[in-house]
Amino acid sequence: MWRSGLRLSRRRLRRSSHSLGISPATPSEAPPPPASAPTRLCSLVFPRAPLNWNARSISHRSFSSGEAGGLDGEAPRLGADAGGRMVGDVAAEGEEDVGGGGGGGGEGEGDGGAEEAVEIDLEQLERVLSLLQSTADGSLESTLDEMRLALHPQFVISVLETPLLVGDNVLRFFRWASSKHSDFEVTTPVLRALVPCICGGGGVGSGHLRRRDVYALWDLIKEVGEKGNGVVDAAVLNPLMATLSRLGKGKAALEVLDRFDEFGCVPDDMSYYFAVEALCRRSMNDLAWSVCERMLNAGRLPDGDKVGKIVSWLCKGKKAECAYSVYLAAREGNSPPQSCINFLIASLCREDQTAKLGRELLGDLKGEARKYAIKPFSAVVRGLCRSGDLNGAKELLNKMIAEGPAPGNAVFNYVISSCSKAKEMGLARELVKLMEARGLKPDVYTYTVIISGYANGGEMDQAREVLLEAKRKHSTLTPVTYHTLIRGYCKLEEFDKALELFSEMKNCGVQPNVDEYNKLIQSLCLTALDWEKAEKLLEEMKERGLYLNGITRGLIKAVKELESEAADTREPTAVA
Repeated sequence: MWRSGLRLSRRRLRRSSHSLGISPATPSEAPPPPASAPTRLCSLVFPRAPLNWNARSISHRSFSSGEAGGLDGEAPRLGADAGGRMVGDVAAEGEEDVGGGGGGGGEGEGDGGAEEAVEIDLEQLERVLSLLQSTADGSLESTLDEMRLALHPQFVISVLETPLLVGDNVLRFFRWASSKHSDFEVTTPVLRALVPCICGGGGVGSGHLRRRDVYALWDLIKEVGEKGNGVVDAAVLNPLMATLSRLGKGKAALEVLDRFDEFGCVPDDMSYYFAVEALCRRSMNDLAWSVCERMLNAGRLPDGDKVGKIVSWLCKGKKAECAYSVYLAAREGNSPPQSCINFLIASLCREDQTAKLGRELLGDLKGEARKYAIKPFSAVVRGLCRSGDLNGAKELLNKMIAEGPAPGNAVFNYVISSCSKAKEMGLARELVKLMEARGLKPDVYTYTVIISGYANGGEMDQAREVLLEAKRKHSTLTPVTYHTLIRGYCKLEEFDKALELFSEMKNCGVQPNVDEYNKLIQSLCLTALDWEKAEKLLEEMKERGLYLNGITRGLIKAVKELESEAADTREPTAVA
């Protein structure tokens, strides 16, 4: 693969020479090469970048495939000097293409820096690549020594940007080059090429990612960074943190973030993002929030989509209040997607102490976002009702009726249920009428919670009236509806009415389950001491194929024996 790429590169260089007016010599006319010149040299002129130039080195792939290479989306500028050598430069964003197409000389005006000619021996390059693409053994360093390579940063970068290299071989080559060659100096562009070669970023190092190689790369970067020469920057460390996150190594990614100051570089927004991502993947939510605090204090917020992911991760980790703080900091310029805001509101409303924060966020929903925001509004109403803030729930319900989104049965049921628990039965009945006036049909649950409110207050007549109304509106009710009334009668020790309602339930086609039988039999035995009616219910269960648990069976037997013993005690007393 790499051999074909180099051959294609040479063909493109020859085409560029033709386009510049340099006529190719025929084989018979070709002058012999100088005796002192290497047989296969590719002479390229690369700009010496200033310290603040935030660009990667030119990739040889752009020469071979015609793609925009080197910088993100920036095209290489190729020309030829008077001697026929190709001159390479890259137009920075916003600059004019100074050296391309016209056969410019050796002066590069794009970045204002001086240029130096760099000759890459293609034969040496091929030999190194062949060695690094093979299986590593103990002879790699000695083989490199025998090659007597003329190392310089661009040669090393060309090696590192070649795909399908063995990661362990690459690291051994890099250590060999940096330790045994005084002419070779580790620079920022070289490190930026090394990291994706090991981590598989950018499609360059597309070999199999191994955890051992990633940790070895981190050890190497630490050695370079501890020298204090300032060659390690965020562009080197961020891809490493992203890879550690992909491997699920949250603490290792946090260690990288903590070493930024020691290496003399400043974390950017992506540095914090990758650290939070890695920690949240391992459910280390407390550590993730500590990184978020550092991010907020530094004012380094990523774009809206990534802020939305951070908010979602914190909410899933039960850190909704922390996610709320991140959202407030990003609300003005880096607001997350609407779906993340809705999820944040729902998460805040799961806890009673943060439900009011969810209500505050509803004010950020405007226009179309508010029109279709029935889920977050419903979540807030439910949270307010659960926390006991009935007035707040009623206020929000009225606001939804007036301004939208239009409340449905679920929202009304939340408030009606809260009113029943608070024994505000008059308000609950008014809300039922309001539902009907708005074209909504109160469901069985609506009537059941009202019946429960009346039954808990001992108002059984009003509860029976609601039951009759429910039977008129719905052909079939649920066992829970009847059970609520039966429980109320048992609480008042009106067992005859409870049994009457039990029979009515079966006549209406609502079959009681085991739990209904069990609770009614326990009430008859423990409160009324009426084992005969309880035994009849037990026989009825057997006919229906239902099984009563042993504890309740034993309860019937115990009450029966207790009454028999009491009768035996009364007989001698009566005879005496």
